[in-house]
Order: sequence, then C-alpha cells, then structure tokens
Amino acid sequence: MSQESKHRKFSKEFRESALRRLGLTPNVAQLCRELGISRQLLYQWRDSARRQQQEHFQDAARRLRQENAQLRKALLKRALEVDFLKAAGVLRHTATGCGETASGERSAN
Repeated sequence: MSQESKHRKFSKEFRESALRRLGLTPNVAQLCRELGISRQLLYQWRDSARRQQQEHFQDAARRLRQENAQLRKALLKRALEVDFLKAAGVLRHTATGCGETASGERSAN
C-alpha cells in the first residue's frame, strides 16, 4: 500500500453519513467494505463524535449552572431590597387595599 492511500482524508459529510449508516446497519463489516474503510477507523469516528457531543452537553450544562447562579443572586438582591424598603415604611401593603405600612400595625380608635 502506498503512503498516499494510508492517509486519505474524508469529508465531514462522508464521516457523518458513515456514522448514520453505522447506527442502522446490523453488519458493520459489510458497511466498512462498501465505504472502503476499516472497522477501526469507523469506530474511531464514532468515539470521537461521542466525545464531542459529551463536551457540548457539558459546556451547555456549565453555562446553565452559571446563569442559574446569576439569576439566584439577582433574585436574592431584589428580595433584600424589597425587605429593606418594607422595613423603612416606603412600601405599603396593597393586597388589602387599606394603605397600611409594612409593619402592619393599626392605630386604636
């Protein structure tokens, strides 16, 4: 075998097509013969694709955890601001519509 045939380059589309067919075929040896590649190469492509997919999911999960932490921090900050304003008497209860202060104390008449 010449050096040229040992190191053939395959397009991304060819590799993706081969991996799709791998998932559908019961006979891997026949598939490899049809594609003109070794079983080892096909499994290397499969393993590489799985690693890339795993890395993609891990990156997405990491970003979601960071976003979740930022949102929790912002929510906590907002809750503290609301509590402070209620304690200062700036915010009034609106649920009852009576215009009471945040302390909820009523004057005796």
